[in-house]
Amino acid sequence: MKPVTDWQELVAFARQHSSFYASHFSEVPEQITSLSELPVIDPAHYWQDSHDLDRWPVLTAGLDNALVFKTGGTTGDGKLSVFERREWQTLVEDFAGSLKGRLNKGDRVANLFFVGDLYASFIFTHDALAHVQPGIVEFPFTGHVESAVLAEAIFRHRINALAGLPAHLLSFAAWLERQGRRLECVESLLYAGESLFPAQLQLLGRVFPNVLVASMGYASVDAGFIGASHPDCALGEHRMPQGHSVLEILDEQTGEVIEDCDRTGRLVMTNLTRRLMPLIRYPVGDRACWREVEQTPARKFALMGRSADSQRVRVGILTLLPDEIGNAVQRITRSDDWQLVIEQTGTKDILTLKWAPDAVRSASPESERMLRNALIKRYPLISQLNADHLLDLRIDCCTVQDLTRHPRSGKRQRVLDLRVYNSPRAELR
Repeated sequence: MKPVTDWQELVAFARQHSSFYASHFSEVPEQITSLSELPVIDPAHYWQDSHDLDRWPVLTAGLDNALVFKTGGTTGDGKLSVFERREWQTLVEDFAGSLKGRLNKGDRVANLFFVGDLYASFIFTHDALAHVQPGIVEFPFTGHVESAVLAEAIFRHRINALAGLPAHLLSFAAWLERQGRRLECVESLLYAGESLFPAQLQLLGRVFPNVLVASMGYASVDAGFIGASHPDCALGEHRMPQGHSVLEILDEQTGEVIEDCDRTGRLVMTNLTRRLMPLIRYPVGDRACWREVEQTPARKFALMGRSADSQRVRVGILTLLPDEIGNAVQRITRSDDWQLVIEQTGTKDILTLKWAPDAVRSASPESERMLRNALIKRYPLISQLNADHLLDLRIDCCTVQDLTRHPRSGKRQRVLDLRVYNSPRAELR
């Protein structure tokens, strides 16, 4: 494993080799003693021009020995995340080390993450599982396997652990329940990419009666390894991966660094292992709060939903880009007044696009139909999740006064995540 990079050396390296960081840090003194002396990255500015990797000013070198993945959208318009191959190796080795408390020697693990179209989750999980010690057995099904085929394979090969996205695991569980089947051999469900909620845990417990449900870990294709899942973590809780990343929680309005426990703010990370595409005080798009006091090694934190300025929103297996949605609203309705609201009823997510017509143009059923069709065309997974009873899409024409604003700043919140993140201690076994 490559030596841990000191954050001050990383800052100096990024300043010297990345034109983006040279400009970003132009008003920062050469000698600083705290990350808080550095400006927080504006994600929109950071990803600007990332579609042209030969000209992207963030990169510190050319692409001679790298892996390229997408972070959202289609292959043509999604943002691209780049790993030098040694950085990728460090990522999967460090993540594998965090799985020691979740997997046992000889466990038979079904990898149910998705692959293709530059998605990283399946390849990342596959490479991480290959470094778990002591060794385990991987069944690389991917997320495209049919439920009947998967159920038969689990029974026949005595597969005892499933790893995948919550929405896919829930879809499989709903299929099992409709078939009147229970899989008692499954002992572990390791999820990643989205949170699980109490009603969903109940469904999983009905068809997997002996299961322990836990996060596989907290990572993203843009930011890398953000949080490790330890046995002492409740659902939604993780520990800061020491030596790999430095995490900060900032007040969403003032930018003040939060050290108090249970005070929610914007989660910002500095990745100590990535130099080709440095991430220094990068907002990961989630809100979080500390669960342990300052200076605690591998300090524990809890996720508290997506931040209002998130560049992307995850709902089950669906990744939404708020900027794209805003463009669609403006194109169809000529209105800039809109808000995306995420709620939950039972095992189903409720996704509501609220928009307010301007004084000149009145609302019409045609506008609602066009907005719905535009979202489904852009995000066809909406139809699949709806058919699986995991998502309802609603279009709500409202007044400007009905669009929620931040109680302190009065700013419009483009994304309003109203799901309840209460870190249930629900390991079902």
